[in-house]
Amino acid sequence: MKLHFLVFFYLINLINSSSIKFGPNPGLRIIGGDIARASQFPFSAAILSNYPTGSFFCGGALISNQWILTGAQCIINATQLTIYLGSNKIDGNDPNRVTVATSTYITHPGFNPDTLENDIGLVRLRLPVEFNEYVSAINLPLLGLEKEAVVTAIGWGQESDHNPGLVSNLHFVEQVTISNEECKQLYGSQIVDSMVCVVGQDTEGICTGDSGGPLVAYRNERSAVHVAIASFHSSTGCESVYPSGYTRTYPYLDWITNVTEITL
Repeated sequence: MKLHFLVFFYLINLINSSSIKFGPNPGLRIIGGDIARASQFPFSAAILSNYPTGSFFCGGALISNQWILTGAQCIINATQLTIYLGSNKIDGNDPNRVTVATSTYITHPGFNPDTLENDIGLVRLRLPVEFNEYVSAINLPLLGLEKEAVVTAIGWGQESDHNPGLVSNLHFVEQVTISNEECKQLYGSQIVDSMVCVVGQDTEGICTGDSGGPLVAYRNERSAVHVAIASFHSSTGCESVYPSGYTRTYPYLDWITNVTEITL
């Protein structure tokens, strides 16, 4: 079974400084998910990566007031990034939305676009953002993920294989991690130690457009921890029963802290 990129290769045009043009169905959502409440995920970032030939959409997460953690596949070779913070909606007007642009990013030097190994990148904002109820950073993990850990996936990706297009509202879905040994039975040697696979009920999970978004665990109800970065799903489609794949955050703590100078 092959891995399938989650980047959303869909030409996106900015309507104005605070909205994005959507596909044919604005009700699309992460498969099997629920609509997030305002400020439920204040670290969530919507990233529009711009290239000379067009743009595509990814997710990300604030890990400080000036750094965003995302997938390398989302930002590599981009000419500029437009980032939306503070709002669950990426269309219309929202007084809580913060829109910023930057061309400063770093992808992991070991990123392999063919295998998606080391699919992790960092985006540096030109100026620090001001934290409030709707914009704040997520914690980095102090420990690695265990099998059968309960986690939450978030994103604006499409809701099915047959309905391309971004969702208007941020959605989330609960998932459970499985062991890499189990995941290798489905994907083979493409699964390496720095990856983790997750499953949901039936076909719940991430889909195209969700790449780069965080997988979230909770120390308690109010303390979110960034444990992985959305990277791939099965080439059979988002609605298959195969697991979704992520890049684990914990193995890259040294790289993240060296680049960002964040203190844990």
